[in-house]
Amino acid sequence: MKRIFFCLISLISLSTSIQAQNTAKGVPPVIAEKDLTAYLFVYFIGNKVEEEAVNYAVSNDGYHYYALNNNKPILDSKAISSTGGVRDPHILRGDDGKTFYMVLTDMTSSKGWDSNRAMVLLKSTDLVNWKSSIVNIQNTFPGNENLKRVWAPQTIYDAKAGKYMIYFSMQHAGGPDKIYYAYANKDFTALESEPKLLFVPKSGNACIDGDIIEKDGEYHLFYKTETNTPGIKVAVTKDLTSGKWIENDNYLQQTKDGVEGSSVFKLNNSDEYILMYDVYTKGRYQFTKTKDLENFSVIDNDISMDFNPRHGTILPITRSELKRITDKWGTPAKLSKVNHNPVLEGYYADPEILYSNKTKKYYIYPTSDGFDGWSGYYFKTFSSDNLVDWKDEGVIIDLKKDVTWANRNAWAPCIVEKKIKGKYKYFYYFTAAQKVGVAVSDNPTGLFKDSGKAIVATRPEGIHDGQEIDPDVFTDPKTGKSYLYWGNMYMGVAELNPDMVSLKPGTQKVITVNNSFREGTYVIYRNGKYYFFWSEDDTRSPKYKVRYGISDSPTGPLEIPENNIVIQGKPEEGIYATGHNSVLQIPNKDEWYITYHRFSYPTGIKMGDAGGFHREVCIDKLEFNADETIKQVVPTHAGIQALKK
Repeated sequence: MKRIFFCLISLISLSTSIQAQNTAKGVPPVIAEKDLTAYLFVYFIGNKVEEEAVNYAVSNDGYHYYALNNNKPILDSKAISSTGGVRDPHILRGDDGKTFYMVLTDMTSSKGWDSNRAMVLLKSTDLVNWKSSIVNIQNTFPGNENLKRVWAPQTIYDAKAGKYMIYFSMQHAGGPDKIYYAYANKDFTALESEPKLLFVPKSGNACIDGDIIEKDGEYHLFYKTETNTPGIKVAVTKDLTSGKWIENDNYLQQTKDGVEGSSVFKLNNSDEYILMYDVYTKGRYQFTKTKDLENFSVIDNDISMDFNPRHGTILPITRSELKRITDKWGTPAKLSKVNHNPVLEGYYADPEILYSNKTKKYYIYPTSDGFDGWSGYYFKTFSSDNLVDWKDEGVIIDLKKDVTWANRNAWAPCIVEKKIKGKYKYFYYFTAAQKVGVAVSDNPTGLFKDSGKAIVATRPEGIHDGQEIDPDVFTDPKTGKSYLYWGNMYMGVAELNPDMVSLKPGTQKVITVNNSFREGTYVIYRNGKYYFFWSEDDTRSPKYKVRYGISDSPTGPLEIPENNIVIQGKPEEGIYATGHNSVLQIPNKDEWYITYHRFSYPTGIKMGDAGGFHREVCIDKLEFNADETIKQVVPTHAGIQALKK
């Protein structure tokens, strides 16, 4: 921190955040890197008291940033600080993936550069509402009577300690600025103990504006050194609190002008990092790009901002987080449009979609994906009133807790809403341990109660290959009868009894399909015809796709159109393995949508077989030709527009 103050302090790395969130292998991460599609820039704007406050800006690509709230503060500095002003905001995504931590210098420059002794700690679960606490180092910890200043705090999650480390520079009378640290308490409202020395250069000279980023098991501390030739340097360690730092004597800035306030952040879904620093003698920033945090190339011509920030940080955020803050403070006119596919954040597959007449909302019931070898054991549901914005309603069935006859391989559910004796009931069919079960609820979000046994546990007579998976339930609007379909390598069907939890004896059969059938049957009715959808190939294959056939009956036989592809990948757009669909008809309209999964974008295609259990859910429009055949759907990243209420 210096008297001329256009500086930016750095970001805790994306990789550090993701690794800290989930170190166990073979299970879904708290935040999937593929869902980090935007950036939040947190900064202040100047040395006037009214400018020493927290501001927000956003970007969709990490290069072009636009201020929110007309470049006005999103927090009241007087309400959260002891001095009436705050500077140097640093923001971090927490270990749980959904809690955010921000730390600020509690200071107004009008009172002098040696006037502050405190910092502000803030905590939020939505990036909109923040709870704050003031930590005055001088008043809290004895022995700091000659403390002159506390500058530029930052936070990093120390996985070894299992705590959040706050580090910052302090200067005591007669000495240089040094970087100290202390761990925050559990509530992030105070420091657990007095600050300890984290780093000082071997030269003994002052260092400020510290920033730590983890890469490949090493912590890189970027800092401003205050020697006769000040500039940006870096020191590296494998243990944050060991005191064993390997210093690189080279200056990292790519200019001969004076610089300070370096900031490093990792570009989303990339192996590239940006190091940016304030060229304060020229009133501008310089941006550089690197893959190894050692060699940097200037990219100034690629960067734009519609504001002049001072000392801030950049946090990768998800689409839903971007929406939350732009709903609060407005969407910049020049911000590029946001894609709506995938519709769910995280790894999910085999989506079943339902419109509930009871709640007037839409629901998606997927497989919980991201587990090695499809080893998930619970089911969730998501709700929406417009098909674009989806709310996580939580776990509705946990095989390990709620089902007695199976505890593994929770796959490919389906659901039907039935009005029985004037009350709505929801019958939820699911795969568990390669058998089909059923659970019942009064509400589309549960609680669901398992029937106590599998409804389908063995192959149909004469079938010697495949699995009893991928149920689909369909109620014939012509007869009111309900049917259950299932099967991998064969398409089985049986009529359901009126109780909806058992099969009618003597109705089970296998519907003949050509050799394109693999799994994932789904049936709809339109204009007197029954449309049967299924998936071809293996879900691990980039060529996984959906085909269809048409019938005059819900139990076949099928007529297969010459060109019967419903949807397949679009490699030129990075879209692969579009399969295992369901279909939604908007009530009382001939308006249809297809819900399906694909390899996670852009990461799935690079995973090999693991792409087949790192999938994501999408929605696109489904349309029919004049001859009642289905128009082939072109999968998109853009997705659909929100339905009007």
